[in-house]
Amino acid sequence: MLKPQTDKLVRRTAMVATVTASYFLITADYGPQPNALDPIKKAILSAESSVKEFIFGSNNQSEESEIEKLGSESAKKHP
Repeated sequence: MLKPQTDKLVRRTAMVATVTASYFLITADYGPQPNALDPIKKAILSAESSVKEFIFGSNNQSEESEIEKLGSESAKKHP
């Protein structure tokens, strides 16, 4: 039987590992074809840029242009 502190650490580590693996699977490059994960990927990129902007300031325009680029690419593929 694990101690309560060890059990809590194991659970948190498992949650972080699951979230990290999910993030990498969702944001993986599936090629130029649009897929069902595009809206989720856009939301993650938007949240990422918001956090970076909050922490580092609004000097980073590259993330915003990346999100706009992703949106324009999917719009071109779906008329």
